[in-house]
Formats: sequence, structure tokens, C-alpha cells
Amino acid sequence: MVIRIAGIAGSWSTPSRTRALLTLVGTRAAARFGASHEVFDLNDFGPSLGQARTLEGLEGSARAILDRILSADALVVGTPVYKGSYTGLFKHLFDLVEPTALAGKPVLLTATGGGEKHALVVEHHLRPLFGFFEAATLPTGIYAGAADFVDGVPASPALLARIDRAVDQLAPWLGAQAPAALAVGA
Repeated sequence: MVIRIAGIAGSWSTPSRTRALLTLVGTRAAARFGASHEVFDLNDFGPSLGQARTLEGLEGSARAILDRILSADALVVGTPVYKGSYTGLFKHLFDLVEPTALAGKPVLLTATGGGEKHALVVEHHLRPLFGFFEAATLPTGIYAGAADFVDGVPASPALLARIDRAVDQLAPWLGAQAPAALAVGA
């Protein structure tokens, strides 16, 4: 059985730094754990996302995408910072999710923004949102500012090291042993 990792980028923009970050995180996690990964943007859901008041309000393909996300073994979620928080449609998507649907599921939290002043969005907004769902949010969250990207690709050495640290924290859920440095708390 193949381990499945799903990413959801809370952005409408294409291309998007948020999607680039999730794609890199997913690629590294898939390589680390022999998993498959896929990343979805909000625009993959189509107009029914904005119109839906319940899960039943999502059109067939949008509901199928959400089902693929919810059935994944692990999630990587990310949002661009918009007015100091996650985007409204990103929140709306999770408003449609049943409160128990993510219980115990490992979730790696990410966010992107223009500068460092928004770096705490992961701790102040995303972690409480997924705490409500009783998801197992990983200790290391990832924030990437504009300076962390080169030609739209995450590139700063500090960011890449943080990504690898967070990906390694998926080990207890995805069946692999954590690297020795993390196992001893280094």
C-alpha cells in the first residue's frame, strides 16, 4: 500500500509561491518515505467551493478532490498570508470539513508572505485551526518570505533545512525511523 501525501495551497494565484513551497515539501516527503504526493490549489475546486454551505454543496469534482485530501495519510497545508492571516476561501474550505475528519492525521503547516513580519501566522492562525480538528500538527511549521525564493522556487539554505526537519517529523506516522539527530533531540 502506497503512502499518500496531499497538499492544499490556499491560493488562487498561478504560479504561486505557496504551491511551489508545498510542491517542494511534498516532493521531499515523498522521497523520504517512498510515498506519492499531489498538491491542489483552491482554484482546482472550481466555483462550487465559494458557493457551498455544506459538503453536499460541492460539485462532484470538487468533492472528489476534498475526499482525496481527507483520505491521504498525511497533509501539507499552506496559505499565503492575507491581511495577517490565512485566506478566507482556505478557511471556508475547512469550514466544510467535519470536525472529526482530521483527528490524529499528521499535518505539516506552511505559509508564505512578503516578509518576516508575518512569520507567526503558522503559530497564531494555522495551528489553532488544525488544533480544532484534533489533527497532529508537526512541531516544526514552515514560513517562507519573498527572500526565501529565487525565480519562484524555494531556495534559501535555512528554509531548505527547516523543510527537511519538518519532513523528518512525519516519521512516526509514515512508518520510517527518524534520523538519529532528531531522535536524540538535536
